[in-house]
Amino acid sequence: YAAACDRISWKQVDPSLNPALLNRFTTGSVTPGSNDLIVYCEKTGRFRILGPDDYVSVGLDTETGEYSYTGWTYERSITSAIAYVIRERVPRAVILQGHGEMDSDTLQYFLNLLEANQYETALQDLTDSDYVPDPEDLLIFFGPLRDLTEPELNRLTAFAGKGGSFLFACDYADPLENMSRYSALLRSYGFEPLEGIVIADSTAEDTCYNGNPVWLLPEMCTTELTIDLVASDAGHLLLPGARAFAEPEETDRSLTTDVVLRSGSTSYRKVLTESTTSIDRDDGDEEGSFPLALVARRITSEGYVSRAFIIGCCAALADQQLYAMTDSQRLTVAVMSFLLNTEASDLQIAPKDAVRPTLGVGSVTLGSVLLTALPMAVLLAALLVLWPRRKM
Repeated sequence: YAAACDRISWKQVDPSLNPALLNRFTTGSVTPGSNDLIVYCEKTGRFRILGPDDYVSVGLDTETGEYSYTGWTYERSITSAIAYVIRERVPRAVILQGHGEMDSDTLQYFLNLLEANQYETALQDLTDSDYVPDPEDLLIFFGPLRDLTEPELNRLTAFAGKGGSFLFACDYADPLENMSRYSALLRSYGFEPLEGIVIADSTAEDTCYNGNPVWLLPEMCTTELTIDLVASDAGHLLLPGARAFAEPEETDRSLTTDVVLRSGSTSYRKVLTESTTSIDRDDGDEEGSFPLALVARRITSEGYVSRAFIIGCCAALADQQLYAMTDSQRLTVAVMSFLLNTEASDLQIAPKDAVRPTLGVGSVTLGSVLLTALPMAVLLAALLVLWPRRKM
């Protein structure tokens, strides 16, 4: 990097001999160590600390169920860190707390993904009455279990009116039917959660994973948010235990709501009660293709554009196993770019192979070709020299 650009320099420092360095770059959650790389921009004052885990990609072996290192990601991680520290303003994602939402431990991989793609992240207790959301931030609800208060809803409504955007994630067991104010916020974007869990017809091809009817393989619809994903065949997702939403209705011109993910046409919705003993299809279960994720764009009365996305499965955006098995990371990055109205920050630098293939019978082909080609090349050169002399 330093050889390619005269604006980049580097030096190696022993932190044990330079305690001032530790103090300068120590945060509440990270202290630089001897194996860490600190990427720092003097102009912005922003920095990022990269450790050994930032240099490898992890994949899941579906046969053994074990995770292993699959690639080296030095180039992607360092380039991403440089892009982050030099940006004039870093988009910020605020994970709201205070209503039983998922915490930072549960959302570790989600937060790591956002930070790797040059987003600043923060957790904020919405019950703090002094907190006033910044419309340039993205507010994220991950599975709230308790309703908003009237003052909280008013603050969120004012935030949306100034063009603030939301990401909502919920699960089928979340008690949304008992959260009237939170549900009103969802309805303002055309999102109407339905009770129950969506179950696939296990006999229908490509609608569920490994014959498990609650592990849905959704269809990705073409929308403004997903058009690039669909074009690049990056719509392979897995939604374990998903909630459905009502079909978006036509409203006034100020609101546009589109379906992003759908279940198979033969799926059904089952409302679970204390007396439920089976998830098999019953006569009263609603059947059809259900929206599993929606995206909305609303023009506010003040002339701003507020955006929102909702998905009926929190794990699709936050689970390490799904990150390794599906395209959920690419969907998450696309959602962030749409909601914050920024260019996609995913650098798309492919990892280098971490493990070289072992030598086997199938790997000797190239060697055999080379062993044959070398003497043939010598023979050809000899013929070129000797042929003109054949009559001499």
